[in-house]
Amino acid sequence: MNEDEFKQIRERLNQNPCPFQKAILSSRCGCEKCHRLSIAERENVACISTSAQRRCVKLFDHFCKKARFVLKNIDLEGRMPHGKAMKVQCGGLFGLAATFTQGAELPQVEDIDALVTQSLEKYGNMEDLPYQNIVKFISSCKVRHSQC
Repeated sequence: MNEDEFKQIRERLNQNPCPFQKAILSSRCGCEKCHRLSIAERENVACISTSAQRRCVKLFDHFCKKARFVLKNIDLEGRMPHGKAMKVQCGGLFGLAATFTQGAELPQVEDIDALVTQSLEKYGNMEDLPYQNIVKFISSCKVRHSQC
């Protein structure tokens, strides 16, 4: 199967791709709304809820915009390199989870959807999340060493 054919099949089978797929596939985060798919011996993650997927896409976009300087002005329109995507996904989620743990060494993100729901209940909307602290986690996230 060539790459174009794979992309077409993936788009057809995974209509709600998870924006935090890399964090989930690396087993560093989990989500109750995720569904794993295998397509041509490659794993993908789909969201079983369209509304939850939209919220996560919006959150991921906020992480990217707020961390743009730390990531050396990445092109937000283009495809992000794997290492930077991992930093944004894992670091952003760990930074968001840290707002609820008060000093724990490394927060666990077992359910991304529950974390997003809890964050919106506490802060009201995504624009008011504590991005200054979240970006610190994104900046310090070490992809290869499994630490953020």
